[in-house]
Amino acid sequence: MEVIGDLPRELFLEILLRLPAESLMRCKYVCKYWHSLITNPKFIQLHLNYNYNNNVCVLLKRCLVTCLGQKENLLSLVCGNGFSFENLDVDLSLYRKEPCLQLLGHCDGIICLSNYRDYILLCNPATRESMVLPESCLPYYPRIRNLISQTTGLGFGYDAKSHCFKVVRIVSYWEELRGSNLPHFSRAEVYSMGTDSWKEINVTVPAHVRYSPCFETYFNGAFHWYAMDDNGNEVILSFNMGNEEFQVIPMPSFISMHDHSICRSLLVWNDCIALVIYPERGIEKSFEIFVMKEYGVKESWTNVLTIGPLTRVERPLVFRKNDEILMEGSYGQMMSYNLRNKEVKDLPIYGVPKSFSTLVYVKSLVSVKGGNQMLDQRDNT
Repeated sequence: MEVIGDLPRELFLEILLRLPAESLMRCKYVCKYWHSLITNPKFIQLHLNYNYNNNVCVLLKRCLVTCLGQKENLLSLVCGNGFSFENLDVDLSLYRKEPCLQLLGHCDGIICLSNYRDYILLCNPATRESMVLPESCLPYYPRIRNLISQTTGLGFGYDAKSHCFKVVRIVSYWEELRGSNLPHFSRAEVYSMGTDSWKEINVTVPAHVRYSPCFETYFNGAFHWYAMDDNGNEVILSFNMGNEEFQVIPMPSFISMHDHSICRSLLVWNDCIALVIYPERGIEKSFEIFVMKEYGVKESWTNVLTIGPLTRVERPLVFRKNDEILMEGSYGQMMSYNLRNKEVKDLPIYGVPKSFSTLVYVKSLVSVKGGNQMLDQRDNT
């Protein structure tokens, strides 16, 4: 049996796997052997798997107001059963001074941020690596006169077939006077970390993405948006990172969807897509939860639970565990609701109201610059 210092190699490996990514980033400079081990793609995959099984957190982006009255972004982690809380020290260009920066998605420790204009960034907060994506391959001005372009959809995920992280971007072209609520047409492009470049994909975008708070979700290898089809029906638009195709997923047919006083949030709960319906305004709010038990099948939508009525609650954010959901309070505070005992707790986390966005998150050593090719989960690591 190989021995490292006074420890068998297998025991030494088990110890390293339990260290946080920040500690391992320092450990890799101890010696050449440690550096070789910690930067090995197989070790990175093992460390990621361990964290998925043991150290899942919630990543929170919120805005705070400085003493000068300016808004600044702040990334924080909520971990553990006791709600341990830490602010992340990340140094990203435009990160703090861009209050409209959106948290778009997470995959294997990497997050995607964008201002939806000219700035898309990938970042690993644990390793403090980041990179700004190259310019779009789509022309800013279309060949048709009197049309203006706008980024309406962005999504981030992982292609398990090519073992590559991807970003999808939907650009819609509107009539300059905007006489219609729907764009003239839309185009889509995909960024691949493997090639560090964009390519336009020759597919029809079958629905038009519309903004809805806390709706954009990565699940089951696909990214999801709230959208409208050409007939004005509300749908879920998804993009599969593997085959690079769009799919329209119907909303539940047994709820009133065209009421603009009602909000829709899309979350992941019990390994299923969950749609949360709740009023936009009101002192008391009730939250109806519909679960799609069979992915992509309209008939599988089931009304499984109603939360509330609750006071001082603005909107749902994320299911932290199967029996607990984190919510944003009416005055910019974070709250938790336990589904079993129906208990509401205020958490010592505050921000500008309606500035909260959250993701289920794990720390990892995965590089945002493509240096570590991730392994297929089926590989014997």
